[in-house]
Amino acid sequence: MTSTTHPIPDYSHFDTLLSESELNLRYRVRSFVRAKVLPLVADCYERGVFPHEIVDASAEAGLFEHHGPIEAGLIAFELERADAGVRSMVSVHTHLAQSAIRFFGSPDQQATYLPRMERGETIGAFSLTEPAHGSDPGGLEVTATRTASGYVLNGHKKWATNATFAGVTVVWARLIDNDEVSPADRDGAGAIRAFLVDADTPGFRPVAIHRKLSFRMSASSEIFLENCEIPLANRLPGARGLGHALKCLNEARYGIVWGVAGAAEACFEEALAYGSSRIQFGRPISGFQMTQSKLATMYASVVRSKLLALHLGRLKERGALHHTDVSLGKLNNVRDALDVARTARTILGGIGILDTTVSLRHAANLESELTYEGTDEVHALIIGRHLTGLDAFRG
Repeated sequence: MTSTTHPIPDYSHFDTLLSESELNLRYRVRSFVRAKVLPLVADCYERGVFPHEIVDASAEAGLFEHHGPIEAGLIAFELERADAGVRSMVSVHTHLAQSAIRFFGSPDQQATYLPRMERGETIGAFSLTEPAHGSDPGGLEVTATRTASGYVLNGHKKWATNATFAGVTVVWARLIDNDEVSPADRDGAGAIRAFLVDADTPGFRPVAIHRKLSFRMSASSEIFLENCEIPLANRLPGARGLGHALKCLNEARYGIVWGVAGAAEACFEEALAYGSSRIQFGRPISGFQMTQSKLATMYASVVRSKLLALHLGRLKERGALHHTDVSLGKLNNVRDALDVARTARTILGGIGILDTTVSLRHAANLESELTYEGTDEVHALIIGRHLTGLDAFRG
Protein backbone atom coordinates (compact mmCIF):
# COMPACT_ATOMS: atom_id res chain seq x y z
CA MET A 1 0.00 0.00 0.00
CA THR A 2 1.44 3.37 -0.99
CA SER A 3 0.27 6.95 -1.04
CA THR A 4 0.81 9.77 -3.50
CA THR A 5 -0.64 12.39 -1.16
CA HIS A 6 1.96 12.40 1.61
CA PRO A 7 5.72 12.92 1.21
CA ILE A 8 8.13 10.25 2.43
CA PRO A 9 10.12 11.56 5.42
CA ASP A 10 13.83 12.25 5.09
CA TYR A 11 14.71 10.03 8.08
CA SER A 12 16.83 12.74 9.72
CA HIS A 13 18.88 13.39 6.56
CA PHE A 14 20.07 9.79 6.39
CA ASP A 15 20.75 10.07 2.67
CA THR A 16 23.35 12.78 3.27
CA LEU A 17 25.47 10.15 5.01
CA LEU A 18 25.72 8.01 1.87
CA SER A 19 28.11 8.54 -1.02
CA GLU A 20 26.88 9.13 -4.55
CA SER A 21 27.79 5.58 -5.57
CA GLU A 22 25.94 4.17 -2.55
CA LEU A 23 22.85 6.23 -3.39
CA ASN A 24 23.02 5.07 -7.00
CA LEU A 25 23.27 1.42 -5.97
CA ARG A 26 20.28 1.80 -3.65
CA TYR A 27 18.27 3.37 -6.44
CA ARG A 28 19.14 0.53 -8.82
CA VAL A 29 18.24 -2.16 -6.29
CA ARG A 30 14.99 -0.43 -5.31
CA SER A 31 14.04 -0.17 -8.98
CA PHE A 32 14.83 -3.85 -9.46
CA VAL A 33 12.72 -4.80 -6.45
CA ARG A 34 9.76 -2.74 -7.63
CA ALA A 35 9.90 -4.20 -11.13
CA LYS A 36 10.85 -7.84 -10.50
CA VAL A 37 10.06 -8.75 -6.89
CA LEU A 38 7.13 -6.81 -5.46
CA PRO A 39 4.64 -7.99 -8.10
CA LEU A 40 5.29 -11.58 -6.98
CA VAL A 41 5.34 -11.22 -3.20
CA ALA A 42 1.69 -11.42 -2.15
CA ASP A 43 0.91 -14.47 -4.31
CA CYS A 44 4.12 -16.34 -3.44
CA TYR A 45 3.69 -15.65 0.27
CA GLU A 46 0.08 -16.86 0.14
CA ARG A 47 1.11 -20.07 -1.64
CA GLY A 48 4.25 -20.55 0.46
CA VAL A 49 6.65 -20.76 -2.47
CA PHE A 50 9.91 -19.12 -3.42
CA PRO A 51 9.83 -17.30 -6.79
CA HIS A 52 12.65 -19.05 -8.64
CA GLU A 53 12.26 -16.70 -11.58
CA ILE A 54 13.97 -13.92 -9.64
CA VAL A 55 17.27 -15.83 -9.32
CA ASP A 56 18.52 -15.06 -12.82
CA ALA A 57 17.21 -11.50 -12.57
CA SER A 58 19.05 -11.04 -9.27
CA ALA A 59 22.28 -12.20 -10.87
CA GLU A 60 21.78 -9.83 -13.79
CA ALA A 61 21.22 -6.99 -11.32
CA GLY A 62 24.61 -7.76 -9.71
CA LEU A 63 23.16 -8.80 -6.37
CA PHE A 64 25.33 -11.93 -6.15
CA GLU A 65 28.63 -10.10 -6.63
CA HIS A 66 31.00 -9.38 -3.76
CA HIS A 67 30.14 -5.92 -2.41
CA GLY A 68 31.60 -3.67 0.25
CA PRO A 69 29.89 -3.47 3.66
CA ILE A 70 27.60 -0.51 2.96
CA GLU A 71 26.63 -1.71 -0.51
CA ALA A 72 25.89 -5.20 0.83
CA GLY A 73 23.83 -3.65 3.63
CA LEU A 74 21.82 -1.48 1.26
CA ILE A 75 21.06 -4.51 -0.92
CA ALA A 76 19.76 -6.38 2.14
CA PHE A 77 17.75 -3.33 3.19
CA GLU A 78 16.03 -2.94 -0.17
CA LEU A 79 15.34 -6.65 -0.61
CA GLU A 80 13.72 -6.94 2.79
CA ARG A 81 11.55 -3.91 2.16
CA ALA A 82 9.87 -6.40 -0.19
CA ASP A 83 10.15 -9.60 1.85
CA ALA A 84 12.63 -11.27 4.19
CA GLY A 85 12.48 -14.49 2.17
CA VAL A 86 14.04 -12.78 -0.83
CA ARG A 87 16.70 -11.11 1.29
CA SER A 88 17.43 -14.44 2.95
CA MET A 89 17.99 -16.18 -0.39
CA VAL A 90 20.59 -13.60 -1.41
CA SER A 91 22.11 -13.44 2.07
CA VAL A 92 22.61 -17.20 2.41
CA HIS A 93 24.08 -17.36 -1.09
CA THR A 94 26.47 -14.41 -0.63
CA HIS A 95 27.04 -13.83 3.09
CA LEU A 96 27.16 -17.48 4.13
CA ALA A 97 28.04 -19.83 1.27
CA GLN A 98 30.29 -17.47 -0.69
CA SER A 99 31.90 -16.14 2.50
CA ALA A 100 32.74 -19.67 3.67
CA ILE A 101 34.53 -20.35 0.38
CA ARG A 102 36.15 -16.92 0.33
CA PHE A 103 37.38 -17.18 3.94
CA PHE A 104 38.32 -20.85 4.14
CA GLY A 105 38.46 -22.31 0.64
CA SER A 106 41.57 -23.29 -1.28
CA PRO A 107 42.58 -21.23 -4.34
CA ASP A 108 41.21 -24.00 -6.55
CA GLN A 109 37.89 -24.06 -4.71
CA GLN A 110 37.60 -20.29 -4.91
CA ALA A 111 38.37 -20.32 -8.63
CA THR A 112 35.90 -23.13 -9.26
CA TYR A 113 32.92 -21.89 -7.28
CA LEU A 114 33.03 -18.14 -6.66
CA PRO A 115 32.85 -16.87 -10.28
CA ARG A 116 29.91 -19.20 -11.01
CA MET A 117 28.18 -18.13 -7.81
CA GLU A 118 28.61 -14.43 -8.56
CA ARG A 119 27.09 -14.99 -12.02
CA GLY A 120 24.19 -16.95 -10.52
CA GLU A 121 25.12 -20.13 -12.39
CA THR A 122 25.54 -21.93 -9.06
CA ILE A 123 23.44 -21.00 -6.03
CA GLY A 124 24.86 -21.65 -2.59
CA ALA A 125 23.37 -22.95 0.65
CA PHE A 126 24.84 -23.23 4.15
CA SER A 127 23.99 -25.95 6.66
CA LEU A 128 25.04 -25.76 10.30
CA THR A 129 21.79 -26.11 12.29
CA GLU A 130 20.41 -29.53 13.21
CA PRO A 131 17.07 -30.60 14.69
CA ALA A 132 18.61 -30.94 18.17
CA HIS A 133 21.22 -28.18 17.84
CA GLY A 134 20.08 -24.64 17.17
CA SER A 135 21.45 -22.17 19.70
CA ASP A 136 24.20 -24.67 20.64
CA PRO A 137 25.69 -25.64 17.27
CA GLY A 138 28.87 -26.83 18.96
CA GLY A 139 27.00 -30.01 19.85
CA LEU A 140 26.19 -30.88 16.23
CA GLU A 141 25.88 -34.59 15.51
CA VAL A 142 26.36 -34.89 11.73
CA THR A 143 29.55 -36.89 11.28
CA ALA A 144 32.37 -36.93 8.76
CA THR A 145 34.31 -40.18 8.62
CA ARG A 146 37.65 -40.25 6.80
CA THR A 147 38.06 -42.68 3.92
CA ALA A 148 40.89 -43.40 1.52
CA SER A 149 39.59 -40.85 -0.99
CA GLY A 150 37.79 -38.33 1.21
CA TYR A 151 34.97 -38.36 3.75
CA VAL A 152 31.55 -39.91 4.31
CA LEU A 153 28.89 -37.65 5.82
CA ASN A 154 25.95 -38.97 7.81
CA GLY A 155 23.21 -37.22 9.73
CA HIS A 156 20.31 -34.79 9.58
CA LYS A 157 20.43 -31.01 9.09
CA LYS A 158 17.59 -28.51 9.33
CA TRP A 159 16.74 -24.92 8.33
CA ALA A 160 19.14 -24.79 5.40
CA THR A 161 17.81 -21.99 3.19
CA ASN A 162 18.25 -22.57 -0.59
CA ALA A 163 19.31 -26.21 -0.23
CA THR A 164 16.49 -27.58 -2.39
CA PHE A 165 17.73 -25.67 -5.45
CA ALA A 166 21.36 -24.86 -4.58
CA GLY A 167 24.18 -26.17 -6.73
CA VAL A 168 26.49 -26.43 -3.73
CA THR A 169 25.87 -26.55 0.02
CA VAL A 170 28.43 -25.81 2.71
CA VAL A 171 27.83 -28.57 5.27
CA TRP A 172 29.40 -28.46 8.73
CA ALA A 173 30.11 -31.83 10.33
CA ARG A 174 32.10 -33.41 13.14
CA LEU A 175 35.22 -35.41 12.30
CA ILE A 176 35.30 -38.80 14.00
CA ASP A 177 37.95 -41.50 14.26
CA ASN A 178 40.45 -39.20 12.65
CA ASP A 179 44.07 -38.35 13.37
CA GLU A 180 43.42 -34.79 12.14
CA VAL A 181 41.71 -34.03 15.48
CA SER A 182 43.37 -34.25 18.85
CA PRO A 183 41.71 -36.59 21.37
CA ALA A 184 40.77 -33.59 23.51
CA ASP A 185 38.83 -32.02 20.63
CA ARG A 186 36.98 -35.04 19.30
CA ASP A 187 33.85 -34.43 21.37
CA GLY A 188 34.05 -30.65 21.20
CA ALA A 189 33.70 -27.76 18.77
CA GLY A 190 37.30 -28.14 17.62
CA ALA A 191 36.39 -31.25 15.62
CA ILE A 192 33.93 -29.38 13.38
CA ARG A 193 34.87 -29.01 9.71
CA ALA A 194 33.16 -27.71 6.53
CA PHE A 195 32.55 -29.55 3.27
CA LEU A 196 31.34 -28.48 -0.17
CA VAL A 197 28.55 -30.84 -1.15
CA ASP A 198 27.45 -30.58 -4.77
CA ALA A 199 23.75 -31.04 -5.43
CA ASP A 200 24.19 -34.23 -7.46
CA THR A 201 26.24 -36.02 -4.79
CA PRO A 202 24.72 -39.45 -3.98
CA GLY A 203 23.44 -39.57 -0.40
CA PHE A 204 22.67 -35.83 -0.29
CA ARG A 205 18.91 -35.38 0.04
CA PRO A 206 17.41 -31.93 0.68
CA VAL A 207 13.71 -31.79 1.52
CA ALA A 208 11.55 -28.66 1.54
CA ILE A 209 9.92 -27.57 4.81
CA HIS A 210 6.25 -26.71 4.31
CA ARG A 211 3.30 -25.45 6.38
CA LYS A 212 5.22 -22.47 7.77
CA LEU A 213 3.43 -19.51 9.36
CA SER A 214 6.43 -17.23 8.77
CA PHE A 215 9.14 -16.92 6.11
CA ARG A 216 6.67 -18.46 3.68
CA MET A 217 8.51 -17.00 0.69
CA SER A 218 11.81 -18.58 1.75
CA ALA A 219 13.03 -21.95 0.46
CA SER A 220 13.54 -23.51 3.91
CA SER A 221 14.98 -27.02 3.82
CA GLU A 222 16.18 -29.93 5.87
CA ILE A 223 18.96 -32.18 4.62
CA PHE A 224 19.43 -35.90 5.02
CA LEU A 225 23.01 -37.13 4.59
CA GLU A 226 23.06 -40.87 4.03
CA ASN A 227 26.56 -42.29 3.42
CA CYS A 228 27.26 -39.18 1.40
CA GLU A 229 30.78 -39.55 -0.04
CA ILE A 230 32.74 -36.32 -0.42
CA PRO A 231 36.13 -36.17 -2.17
CA LEU A 232 39.04 -34.81 -0.19
CA ALA A 233 39.17 -31.83 -2.55
CA ASN A 234 35.75 -30.71 -1.30
CA ARG A 235 36.76 -30.11 2.29
CA LEU A 236 37.31 -26.41 3.02
CA PRO A 237 40.92 -26.57 4.25
CA GLY A 238 40.83 -23.36 6.29
CA ALA A 239 37.65 -24.18 8.21
CA ARG A 240 38.70 -25.67 11.53
CA GLY A 241 36.32 -25.48 14.48
CA LEU A 242 33.02 -23.85 15.31
CA GLY A 243 34.56 -20.39 15.43
CA HIS A 244 34.98 -20.42 11.67
CA ALA A 245 31.32 -21.28 11.15
CA LEU A 246 30.40 -18.40 13.45
CA LYS A 247 32.60 -16.07 11.40
CA CYS A 248 30.36 -16.79 8.42
CA LEU A 249 27.25 -16.34 10.55
CA ASN A 250 28.52 -12.93 11.58
CA GLU A 251 28.44 -11.89 7.91
CA ALA A 252 24.80 -12.96 7.63
CA ARG A 253 23.85 -11.33 10.92
CA TYR A 254 25.30 -8.06 9.66
CA GLY A 255 23.00 -8.33 6.64
CA ILE A 256 20.03 -8.93 8.92
CA VAL A 257 20.80 -5.72 10.82
CA TRP A 258 20.21 -3.86 7.56
CA GLY A 259 17.41 -6.07 6.26
CA VAL A 260 15.08 -5.72 9.23
CA ALA A 261 15.57 -1.95 9.13
CA GLY A 262 14.22 -2.10 5.58
CA ALA A 263 11.19 -4.07 6.77
CA ALA A 264 10.58 -1.50 9.50
CA GLU A 265 10.78 1.35 7.01
CA ALA A 266 8.26 -0.33 4.70
CA CYS A 267 5.82 -0.83 7.58
CA PHE A 268 6.20 2.74 8.83
CA GLU A 269 5.66 4.22 5.38
CA GLU A 270 2.54 2.09 4.92
CA ALA A 271 1.11 3.23 8.24
CA LEU A 272 1.97 6.88 7.58
CA ALA A 273 0.30 6.82 4.14
CA TYR A 274 -2.79 5.01 5.39
CA GLY A 275 -3.18 7.25 8.42
CA SER A 276 -3.18 10.31 6.18
CA SER A 277 -5.89 8.94 3.87
CA ARG A 278 -8.16 7.01 6.27
CA ILE A 279 -11.02 9.28 7.43
CA GLN A 280 -12.82 8.55 10.69
CA PHE A 281 -14.97 10.94 12.69
CA GLY A 282 -14.58 13.43 9.90
CA ARG A 283 -10.79 13.66 9.89
CA PRO A 284 -7.69 11.62 8.94
CA ILE A 285 -6.78 9.21 11.71
CA SER A 286 -3.21 10.55 11.60
CA GLY A 287 -4.65 13.76 13.08
CA PHE A 288 -5.46 12.00 16.36
CA GLN A 289 -2.95 12.25 19.19
CA MET A 290 -2.67 8.51 19.80
CA THR A 291 -1.93 7.83 16.14
CA GLN A 292 0.67 10.59 16.03
CA SER A 293 2.31 9.15 19.14
CA LYS A 294 2.52 5.78 17.42
CA LEU A 295 3.94 7.33 14.26
CA ALA A 296 6.54 9.32 16.20
CA THR A 297 7.71 6.24 18.10
CA MET A 298 7.87 4.21 14.89
CA TYR A 299 9.79 6.95 13.12
CA ALA A 300 12.34 7.12 15.97
CA SER A 301 12.80 3.34 15.76
CA VAL A 302 13.36 3.41 11.99
CA VAL A 303 15.86 6.27 12.20
CA ARG A 304 17.72 4.59 15.08
CA SER A 305 17.89 1.28 13.23
CA LYS A 306 19.15 2.82 9.99
CA LEU A 307 21.79 4.89 11.75
CA LEU A 308 23.00 1.89 13.77
CA ALA A 309 23.23 -0.25 10.63
CA LEU A 310 25.19 2.46 8.84
CA HIS A 311 27.53 2.93 11.82
CA LEU A 312 28.27 -0.79 11.94
CA GLY A 313 28.89 -0.72 8.20
CA ARG A 314 31.42 2.08 8.52
CA LEU A 315 33.15 0.14 11.31
CA LYS A 316 33.23 -2.91 9.05
CA GLU A 317 34.82 -0.86 6.27
CA ARG A 318 37.65 0.03 8.66
CA GLY A 319 38.06 -3.53 9.91
CA ALA A 320 36.93 -2.40 13.36
CA LEU A 321 33.64 -4.29 13.64
CA HIS A 322 33.55 -6.70 16.60
CA HIS A 323 31.11 -9.60 16.67
CA THR A 324 29.45 -8.13 19.78
CA ASP A 325 28.67 -5.00 17.73
CA VAL A 326 26.80 -7.20 15.26
CA SER A 327 24.94 -8.88 18.13
CA LEU A 328 23.93 -5.44 19.39
CA GLY A 329 22.73 -4.49 15.92
CA LYS A 330 20.70 -7.65 15.41
CA LEU A 331 19.15 -7.53 18.89
CA ASN A 332 18.21 -3.85 18.66
CA ASN A 333 17.06 -3.73 15.04
CA VAL A 334 14.96 -6.90 15.10
CA ARG A 335 13.24 -5.76 18.29
CA ASP A 336 12.61 -2.31 16.82
CA ALA A 337 11.37 -3.69 13.51
CA LEU A 338 8.98 -6.10 15.19
CA ASP A 339 7.55 -3.27 17.32
CA VAL A 340 7.17 -1.07 14.23
CA ALA A 341 5.45 -3.82 12.22
CA ARG A 342 3.00 -4.62 15.01
CA THR A 343 2.20 -0.96 15.61
CA ALA A 344 1.76 -0.30 11.91
CA ARG A 345 -0.83 -3.09 11.77
CA THR A 346 -2.85 -1.39 14.52
CA ILE A 347 -3.00 1.82 12.47
CA LEU A 348 -4.15 -0.14 9.43
CA GLY A 349 -7.01 -1.67 11.39
CA GLY A 350 -8.97 -4.45 9.71
CA ILE A 351 -7.42 -3.90 6.29
CA GLY A 352 -4.06 -4.73 7.89
CA ILE A 353 -4.84 -8.46 7.83
CA LEU A 354 -5.22 -8.49 4.02
CA ASP A 355 -2.40 -9.30 1.63
CA THR A 356 -2.86 -5.92 -0.04
CA THR A 357 -0.91 -4.58 2.95
CA VAL A 358 2.60 -5.52 4.08
CA SER A 359 2.94 -4.88 7.81
CA LEU A 360 1.47 -8.10 9.18
CA ARG A 361 3.49 -10.16 6.69
CA HIS A 362 6.66 -8.38 7.81
CA ALA A 363 5.68 -8.93 11.46
CA ALA A 364 5.30 -12.66 10.82
CA ASN A 365 8.71 -12.80 9.11
CA LEU A 366 10.32 -10.82 11.92
CA GLU A 367 9.17 -13.46 14.41
CA SER A 368 11.52 -15.83 12.56
CA GLU A 369 14.29 -13.27 12.47
CA LEU A 370 13.96 -12.83 16.23
CA THR A 371 15.05 -16.48 16.42
CA TYR A 372 17.31 -17.37 13.52
CA GLU A 373 20.99 -16.45 13.09
CA GLY A 374 21.15 -16.33 16.88
CA THR A 375 18.08 -15.87 19.06
CA ASP A 376 17.31 -12.63 20.83
CA GLU A 377 18.36 -14.30 24.07
CA VAL A 378 21.65 -15.57 22.65
CA HIS A 379 22.62 -12.12 21.41
CA ALA A 380 21.71 -10.63 24.78
CA LEU A 381 24.04 -13.12 26.45
CA ILE A 382 26.83 -12.37 23.96
CA ILE A 383 26.55 -8.68 24.84
CA GLY A 384 26.30 -9.50 28.55
CA ARG A 385 29.47 -11.59 28.40
CA HIS A 386 31.26 -8.73 26.67
CA LEU A 387 30.10 -6.23 29.31
CA THR A 388 30.73 -8.33 32.40
CA GLY A 389 33.44 -10.80 31.42
CA LEU A 390 31.21 -13.60 32.74
CA ASP A 391 30.03 -16.43 30.47
CA ALA A 392 26.35 -17.19 31.06
CA PHE A 393 26.37 -19.91 28.37
CA ARG A 394 28.58 -22.35 30.28
CA GLY A 395 28.21 -21.09 33.82
